[in-house]
Amino acid sequence: MALTTFCFPISLILCSFMVDFASASGDYGYGSKPQLFHTPMFHVKEKPLPIGIEGFILCKSGPKTIPIKGGVARITCLAVDENGCQTAPFSILSKPADSKGYYFATLYANELNHNKLKLAECKAFLEKSPLETCKVATDVNKGITGAPLSYRRLLDNKKMTLYSVPPFIFSNGY
Repeated sequence: MALTTFCFPISLILCSFMVDFASASGDYGYGSKPQLFHTPMFHVKEKPLPIGIEGFILCKSGPKTIPIKGGVARITCLAVDENGCQTAPFSILSKPADSKGYYFATLYANELNHNKLKLAECKAFLEKSPLETCKVATDVNKGITGAPLSYRRLLDNKKMTLYSVPPFIFSNGY
């Protein structure tokens, strides 16, 4: 008997909460819902900026260091999907370096978003030298093992995020 006298007041309180919830559910019991005077803002994702990667490719031969025109760097990235699972690595090649050894590569992050991928990590590597006398890649500034992209800055005029990599060095092997 003590249990029923205790349970009856609790069930009465719970019923009153149910009435409150039903009246607050949005239809207000009478008529239609009130009109909104503004449309709610939904989370708008901005279009991701392209990523630029720049650096220099040089040749060290004895005491001299000279730029390599036509040298190429490889940018290899890992991405994660929407579940946090890592994807297979993918790579892009830079444009051939100019007469000062300067190379540039562009990675379009919006291409990854079509597959719902996010960049996790990118590294730059030495890829090739057009010089027969200077074709041996060195690990100076991690040209062989992979240099992490660093020195990030935003280029407002180009609408791009720019990363720089320390200079890479090929040698003649001696």
